[in-house]
Amino acid sequence: MAERIYPVGIQTFSDIINRGCVYVDKTDLIYKLTKKYKYVFLSRPRRFGKSLLSTTLHSYFAGEKDLFKGLAIEGLEKDWTEYPVLHFDMSTFKNCNLKDLQSKFNYKLSEYESIWGKNPESETPGDRFKNLIISAKEQTGKPVIIIIDEYDAPLLDVLHNEDRLAEIRTVIQEFYAPIKANDEYIRFTFITGITKFSQLSIFSAINNLSNISMDPEFAAICGITKEELTTTLSQDIELMAEHNGVSKEEMARMLQENYDGYHFTRNSPDIFNPFSLMRALASGEIEDYWFASGTSTYLINQMQKFKTNVTELDNVFAFSSSFDRPTEKMTDALPLLYQGGYLTIKDYDPLTKGYFLGIPNKEVRAGLMENLLPLYTNLSDGTSLGFAARFYQALVYGNIDKAMTLMKSYFASIPYPEGGKDVLADMQKNEYYYETVFYIMLSMMNIAVLTQVKSCRGRADAVMFSPHTIFVFEIKINKPAKEALAQIDEKGYMVPFEADERKLVKIGISFSTETRTIEDWEYRILDKT
Repeated sequence: MAERIYPVGIQTFSDIINRGCVYVDKTDLIYKLTKKYKYVFLSRPRRFGKSLLSTTLHSYFAGEKDLFKGLAIEGLEKDWTEYPVLHFDMSTFKNCNLKDLQSKFNYKLSEYESIWGKNPESETPGDRFKNLIISAKEQTGKPVIIIIDEYDAPLLDVLHNEDRLAEIRTVIQEFYAPIKANDEYIRFTFITGITKFSQLSIFSAINNLSNISMDPEFAAICGITKEELTTTLSQDIELMAEHNGVSKEEMARMLQENYDGYHFTRNSPDIFNPFSLMRALASGEIEDYWFASGTSTYLINQMQKFKTNVTELDNVFAFSSSFDRPTEKMTDALPLLYQGGYLTIKDYDPLTKGYFLGIPNKEVRAGLMENLLPLYTNLSDGTSLGFAARFYQALVYGNIDKAMTLMKSYFASIPYPEGGKDVLADMQKNEYYYETVFYIMLSMMNIAVLTQVKSCRGRADAVMFSPHTIFVFEIKINKPAKEALAQIDEKGYMVPFEADERKLVKIGISFSTETRTIEDWEYRILDKT
């Protein structure tokens, strides 16, 4: 097979084509988009192909026909008109104070003013932008293309600071205002971002945008679908399979488990994270690439602020107005979790028009849990991951006493967090605390574990699934473990799993608020063989 070149770290369409990199053709959707709409907004998680899409649109409207040889749009577009393009990559505006923001605008606007001229009376970014739109149209006779990639980048870092947010938002809003006011000079406008800001802030200036973020027709315009993986990238799966010594089918399954699972509308195809998928194909290894590229501290803080129940993230029922909504006025962390790519659409209920959301894949689950665990334990994720591996191994091999001894040692090692003993003491009076830590640790390893599992007469605290055994746990605080074990029988917690061929194990655990760890445990094994 010929060597394949993957666009690792390359987000510019022309660079990908000129280097001969692997490219998954989205140009048929681009053609439809540009013919159907004039003002477009698209929200997708970070590292999901928004910049590649933006630069592809740039090359298309700049009339760079040679770059599109062999692609779908070559047979669709007949005119290849060259339009003046004003393209702003706002990701370079991150971590800016007001002075830096003005300086960044000045630098970028000056680049275009050197081409289209500058009106000496135009001083603010918005006025200068307006002058560029008019000048470019008048000088070329062609309407202008406006591309703004990562429009919300300057705002995301100051979401927690109301004064700075208002200050920077005012400047950004003034800059975007000419888009609405100069319709006659504009052919097409495309704006991308991660989050959705309210009509009262950014979008009050450009409220004529068509939001295609949940439009089924364009659900696959960013990312890589399962069909594209098995067709366009079929050769690449085969190469990776050879590298790992597994079958092509097994390799495809592993890629799907780790990087697939995104859906952006009720009729969305399965979509892979392109950032992680391309890196996996390039290196030949399954790793957690997306989380390694950056984690939102703000998200983790907001989950803590809103007391997000992390054990229920795989089973969230919500209406689109709850998760596809502006982040400034959120009353829970759901908009950030969904728009950031930590949750995605899993199913749709046509009766209520509600959505079921869940964690997309193994990569996101492991990374999210690793970042959440320190909130509950003040221990490093490496320490916790090592414990989780030993604990799971002991359980699976049937050494339950060793597993529980490991758990006892782990909880005993949890230090008091900053802020005083009262914080942790209050948390540890509740069974939910121990359930949550237990759930997070096992989820870090992508071990199948559920909490508050319904039975005919109650809910089991936790149920863990291994290839050959199902473990049902019940936790008590300052009460004997035998009471926990008895409750499993009294409430029928084992009943839902009795038809399963796997061995069943019930474990009762007693935690002490005085010692802050396990006091004792009891278990029974139901072997069906």
